[in-house]
Parts: sequence; structure tokens; C-alpha cells
Amino acid sequence: MGSPQEATPTVADANSAARSTLPFDNTIDLENASRGLIATLESAVITGADGNPVWDCGEFGFLTESCPPTANPSLWRQSELVARHGLFEVTERVYQLRGLDLSNMTVIEGDTGVIIIDPLISAETAAAGLKLYRDQRGDRPVKAVIYTHSHIDHFGGVKGVTTQEAVDAGECAIVAPAGMVEHAVAENVYAGTAMGRRAAYMYGAALPRGPQGAVGAGLGQSTSTGHAGLILPTIDISETGHTETIDGVTIEFQMTPGTEAPAEMNFYFPQMRALCMAENATHTLHNLLTLRGALVRDPHVWSKYLTEAITMFAGRSDVLFASHHWPTWGTKELTEFLAQQRDLYGYLHDQTLRALNQGRTGLEIAEDIQLPPALENAWHTHGYYGSVSHNVKAIYQRYMGWFDGNPAHLWEHPPVESAKRHVEFMGGVDAVVDKARKTFADGDFRFTATALNYVLFTEPDHAAARELQADTLEQLGYGSENGTWRNFFLMGAYELRNGAVGTPTTTAAPDIVGAMTVEQLFDAISLRVDGPASWDAHITLDWIISDEGIRHRTELRNGVLVHFDVPEEAAGAAEATFTLTKAALLGVLLGGVNLDGAISDGSISVEGDAARFTELAGHLDEPDPDFAIVTP
Repeated sequence: MGSPQEATPTVADANSAARSTLPFDNTIDLENASRGLIATLESAVITGADGNPVWDCGEFGFLTESCPPTANPSLWRQSELVARHGLFEVTERVYQLRGLDLSNMTVIEGDTGVIIIDPLISAETAAAGLKLYRDQRGDRPVKAVIYTHSHIDHFGGVKGVTTQEAVDAGECAIVAPAGMVEHAVAENVYAGTAMGRRAAYMYGAALPRGPQGAVGAGLGQSTSTGHAGLILPTIDISETGHTETIDGVTIEFQMTPGTEAPAEMNFYFPQMRALCMAENATHTLHNLLTLRGALVRDPHVWSKYLTEAITMFAGRSDVLFASHHWPTWGTKELTEFLAQQRDLYGYLHDQTLRALNQGRTGLEIAEDIQLPPALENAWHTHGYYGSVSHNVKAIYQRYMGWFDGNPAHLWEHPPVESAKRHVEFMGGVDAVVDKARKTFADGDFRFTATALNYVLFTEPDHAAARELQADTLEQLGYGSENGTWRNFFLMGAYELRNGAVGTPTTTAAPDIVGAMTVEQLFDAISLRVDGPASWDAHITLDWIISDEGIRHRTELRNGVLVHFDVPEEAAGAAEATFTLTKAALLGVLLGGVNLDGAISDGSISVEGDAARFTELAGHLDEPDPDFAIVTP
């Protein structure tokens, strides 16, 4: 339908002006991002078992060129730094693999082997990183893997660096913050379909790499597309001050729940005077509410944990590294880095609360808030991944919810009906498009996008509106300092021009699904009940999970699937009772195991009317990984 356009004078001038207002004379990050480089991969492309690429270290090579008018120079600078890839020495016995996935993988050398921190998203990228390390430093066995927190880019590649067999044999420990698995499952399964679809926008999955397409996501360039897995922790860390010694390496832990993830921890290596800040202090303002969707994070507690980290570790540290970006060297420098990160989250929290208590709404506060000059002039506080705008709105949401208090907003029409009425008031679709051409020419892309959105939700196939909206979103992307904003805008333009790309990847990997508890499994199934179609249904089934010693009841009534453990003496209330293993239960409920076949071969036994399960299954619908975003 259309192809990418050049930057309009409005955007080109704004990007040019940014060069004169940003601290480009501060080049310490340029030096630190390359400091300690030892080697890069022989082949820039990492492939899966089928030969298809899962990661390409070279696809962002264009970032070494001068920034064009189609990109914000601040984001271009950040992306060029993040795209640098290879094995880096952080300090003696501490090495990082950077630029091989969205996140970093860190290798700590112990007495006889290595400790791996955060093994990336995919087994393929993690394995390639470990091989690069071993090619340079020797074939040292993996003695432990540490997951800093519950997001998939910090554990998904674990089977590329160790095996379940090695863990079961006690050869490799898996260390994680308490609750990590529960939160990982909840995030990747409960709302996983919707998050995955929006993540395609957030990371620009379908965008061509280049000056008019994807240049990076601020935190990392993109996400790998290999096989994600999970090995359950063998050591849970639950208290700040907990100390472990693994392969001769002492580790002091600080728990930071409710910061960047609901289960997260920082930790310190006294022998190396090295501090790992997980994802709580990186070279960007992080998300308080990620654009793909998540629970709102707590900037107040985040800032307090950063203060605690300064108190506990900063004065004893010579280097700070994290699960993304490059390290910060020097006690004075890393202390100030942490203090500025702390002040950043604390300022946004406190000033948002001050303003909302004066009656300002989230939209108004986000539009007007300004950072103190010292923070504005520090590169690492810029909003490459999170942004001041959407973080302020997240803080408002955390405290006040979706409603801004104006009764006119209490019961608005849903998007399509609202759009029809707006368009009618504005003179019809063609009149709105004509007016939108003028606001586009005037450089008011924000309102142009709003007006054309009404048209597209009234007439989704209106060719002129689709074309102009694609051009509009593209200009908004070209001007964005935030990598995920750029990707969202450009993905919207891409789908308007080329059609929906759906959800290219899924985070509900088999290992993650397999880690669900019985409670979580039935929770996930209950989210699929078609409520209105099930109002009159009443089905009671019992499930005896033989390998866990659990008798669990599901009862569908009033369109709700409730479930709970029941004692043996309550058995008579069930219409059917199935006895099976947890693995078989997963197969029956999530697909892959035919119930009738399993009953026939004896792997599942049943008492009562097995057909009642078939009836229950008929009340479940399937999530849609291809739902529309820029059209109704």
C-alpha cells in the first residue's frame, strides 16, 4: 500500500535541534561501551537447529554511520552503544557477553568453574555466548546459574549453558529470588497472548532494520527468536543480607521486590569488589509500566532500594554492572550513577503525587513535568526504554486508577461507537481526512493521529486515511527518543501498509508452562471460560494428581470456573473423577493429550461420566494472538 517516507521538515528540524541541546560532549559512555572487548563471534548470525537465524549481531551495523533525519540522535547514540557485541572483561574474573540478545549474560570465574548470571532469552544465543567465552578463557564447567529476576530475557536461555540432568545431579545450582517462578509463569501465561501481541510492536518484530525502521529498543536492540526454557531454582534467596559461597565465590544478596520485577535481587561480589544491579539501574530510565503490558511498578520502593544499595555496596565497589548495557567503573562514578538513578525514580514519584493532589490528571502531569537539570544532562536518565511521559501516567494509574475524576469520562462510548460519533460531528470521514492533511502539513502529528484514528475506527478500509495515518505514525516514530515508542509508531505504520503481522514469538514456552502449579494451571484455564455462553452450565469434576498427592475440584457455575482442593470424603459431589499425573493434566487441559485415548491406554483413569469434561471444554474459547491494534 505504501513505503516508508523521508522525515518531514518538522521532524528533521526537531532532530537537528536535539543535537545542540544534548550533552554530546560527554563521551564516557562511548569509551565504557567498548572497554575490555576481548573477542566477537566468528559469524554474526546465530542459528537454530533448523538452520534459521535466531539472532544477527550485524543487522544493526548501519548505526556506526551518521544519524539521519529519520531518527532521534539521542536514540541513535544509545542504539549504537547497545549494538556493540562480543565478550568483554569487566574486571578480574568477571566477564560479560553483550549484544547477543536483548540482555547481557555475565560470567563469574570461580575456583573450578564459572557462575552464569542471566542466560539470555534463547538457548541458542546463550550457548553461542558461552562458547565465545570458552574459546577465549577455557572450557570451564558451569557450577551455577543465577536468575536476577522473573523476566524471560534473564532465564530463557538456561538450557544453552546447563542441563536439567546436571542440576538434578547437583553439578550446577540454580539461584533465584524467592517467588521468581510464580511471577514468571503468571506474566508469561495469564496475559501472555495479549502481551506477546503488543511485544511485537514494542520490539519492532516485523520492522526492517535501518534508518527508516528499527534502530533498537533502548534497553537492548531486539529479542532473539530461539528456544526459551526454564530450569527450576535449587536455591531461593528470600532475605537481604543472605550470603552464599559458590565455587569459592562469595555473593551477598539484596532483595528488591516490586522494583523492575515483582521478584528481583541485586548482589555483590566482595572478592572482586563488583556490584550487580540486575535491571534496577541501567543506562536508561526504565519502565514503570511497560508498553507491552504488566503490573504497574513502584517507583517509591524502587528509589528506596537504590538508596539501600548505595549504603550496602557502593563504597565497597570498584565496578557496577547490570543485566543490560555497559558497566560503570570507579567508586565515585558508580555511587553517583546510583544516586542519579535513585533521584530519577524518586522525583517522578513525588512530583506526580504532588501534582495529582493538586487536581492534575495523569495526562496533564505527563505533559508538563520537567526533570531537574542534573538529571536531564545525564545520558543514563533519558527515556530510551521507559519514558517520563508514560511513567508519569503509570504512577497516576498506580494510585488513582484509570478514572481521572471527570464525570464526562466515567461512561464514554467504546472506541468504535465513539469514533463514529466524532467523525459525524466533524463532517464525515472524507472531511476529517482533508482536515488531517492540513494538520499533518502543519507538523501537528499528535492530533493528526488522533483524528485519523477516529476515521479508521469508523471505516477501517478507508484507503486515504490508512495511508495518511501510516505517514503520520511514521513521523512520530522518527522523532522519538524512546526506542519502544519508535517501534510502536513504526509498527503501526507497517501494519497499516502491509497488514497484521500477528505475534511472531511466544513467551509461554513448554518449560514455563510445565512449571505452573496445579493452582496456576486451573487459574489459566478459568480465564478462557466464555462466561455468557456458560451461564446455565453446572459441571463438577475432580482431578486426582497422582504424583503430587492432590485432589482438586473444578466447578463451572454462573459462567465462572472455580477450583479448590477437596478432602477425600467430599468425593461424592463430583460427576467425574480423573486420576492422572500433572504432566497428563497439562496435556489434557492445554492440548496435546487426547482424553479418550489416554483413558483407553490406561494413562488416565476415570470414575463417572467422562463426557462431562468434553462439555466443560466446549465452554472454553481460544485467545487470539493476531488481534488488531491500529484498526478495530
